Amino acid sequence: MKINLEQIFKLQHNNTTIKKEFLAGFTTFITMAYIIFVNPQMMSQSGMDEGAIFVGTCLAAALACIVMGLYANWPVGLAPGMGLNAFFTYTVVGQMGYTWEIALGAVFLAGVLFFIMSITKIRRWMIDSIPLNLRIAMGSGVGLFIGFIGLKSGGIIVSNDATFLSLGDFKNYETLLASFGFILISILAIRKIPGAIIIGVLGTTLIALVFGLIQFEGLVAYPPELAPTLMKLDILGALDLAMISIIMSFLFVNLFDTTGTLLGVATRAKLVDDYGNAHNLDKALKADSGSSIFGTFFGCSPVTSYVESSAGVEAGGRTGLTAVFVGIFFIIAIFFSPLAAMVPAYATSGALIYVSILMLGGMEKLNWSKTTDLLPALIIIVMIPLTFSIADGIALGFLSYIALKVGTGEINKISSGAWFLTLIFLSKFIFL
Repeated sequence: MKINLEQIFKLQHNNTTIKKEFLAGFTTFITMAYIIFVNPQMMSQSGMDEGAIFVGTCLAAALACIVMGLYANWPVGLAPGMGLNAFFTYTVVGQMGYTWEIALGAVFLAGVLFFIMSITKIRRWMIDSIPLNLRIAMGSGVGLFIGFIGLKSGGIIVSNDATFLSLGDFKNYETLLASFGFILISILAIRKIPGAIIIGVLGTTLIALVFGLIQFEGLVAYPPELAPTLMKLDILGALDLAMISIIMSFLFVNLFDTTGTLLGVATRAKLVDDYGNAHNLDKALKADSGSSIFGTFFGCSPVTSYVESSAGVEAGGRTGLTAVFVGIFFIIAIFFSPLAAMVPAYATSGALIYVSILMLGGMEKLNWSKTTDLLPALIIIVMIPLTFSIADGIALGFLSYIALKVGTGEINKISSGAWFLTLIFLSKFIFL
């Protein structure tokens, strides 16, 4: 049966061709392919099998991209999101002591709630209810969280009994290479070279290989077993009062990040009409939220839309065929597991630091003139990395927001959504 790509993706109507969509898909994949190295390393620290997570990351990303392309016809690539994977590993499992199976159950429940919000008016109510400064702060705070992890894993900052933290030892080859990786990525990105992050990661790995710091394990092999993480989520274990704030954190960080990313990419791809309405935005949100649900089946933290998709749009991508091609490249990547296993943590730390700086860019949109909105936002941004917890950072921000509004006589300006979230986070500190 002949597949009519023109009929499915409306290529002519969107002034594009199969060749343009293919090149755009490859460009998007190259810019976000670092996730297939970073995510398995990070998630494996929760006790999950690294090989299985590598395959799960590729499969979840591939299916999500293909669904986005075929259902919403948007040129957007998706994969497990940065930041929430760190929250999953270091906070939910590492600090709070939950098993990774229960943490996956929490991600599943957050995904279900996100999907329900995507098909109802709850999403619009919630987005409109949360002050813009607090929404921006969540993304920036997660960015600092990622950067802190990158600096730590690269040995650029180390623990210190006297000062708590101090600068690492740059006589150490690993610390030096971690710093080199960040500088290389930054230079390539500034020069607008596609795939700057993946080039930086692989370039640092190659140098480590040349100097004998790592061993060559091969490039291509039969994919590792997915069984150790496939369908291992514990939904019943996540149905616990103590998990409410965790589920809310997964949900709202994913919601605001996804909405902002999709609207940004839609504007660049000219999918927005004269009134500012994005064509098929509801379908795109359903595809994204649905991807977070089935991503847990493969053992992944929330799957989300990637802002790196803008690179593919700049390369000419205008339809869902771009996303389908990105999905195909993720499927091909499954066979490169030896390469993924060979990449050391310090080679990916530069990528984490660079991504974190990009995420801090949202701070320029903060309203710096409204102090009662600004201070809680800054508290979220600072306290997420300092408490090493997205949930605690957001909770402290919302509690301070309510306190400042009440204390300055602006209680009537507190929205119902802000009250709702504050009560949830307050119960975390009182009862849990």
